[in-house]
Amino acid sequence: MARIDKINGEVMRELAMIIRELKDSRIPLMTSVVAVNVTNDLRYAKAYISVMGDEDVQRKAMEGLKSAAGYIRREIGKRIDLRYTPEFIFILDKSIEHGSHIDKLLKNIK
Repeated sequence: MARIDKINGEVMRELAMIIRELKDSRIPLMTSVVAVNVTNDLRYAKAYISVMGDEDVQRKAMEGLKSAAGYIRREIGKRIDLRYTPEFIFILDKSIEHGSHIDKLLKNIK
């Protein structure tokens, strides 16, 4: 396993824990980290986030995460020993929602 893959996994685990600890009412409990891709220079990390709920709930959750980005970055810096602590770019991931929609369509066919 490549070093960057280990870093991605570690950042993903810690990010998921930090998001659960956030006290922001805009971020629902059903918010999960689907994947994290840290750049090779460790400067940036794209975090793919899945939020269960309608578009308004998802939009508010993403706003909450963006406003907490500085805090999240500091916490990651404390918890993981990296040369640089990456700056987070949060991306709404709709793959789980898309999968459940396809599942529903398949059930309707039967």
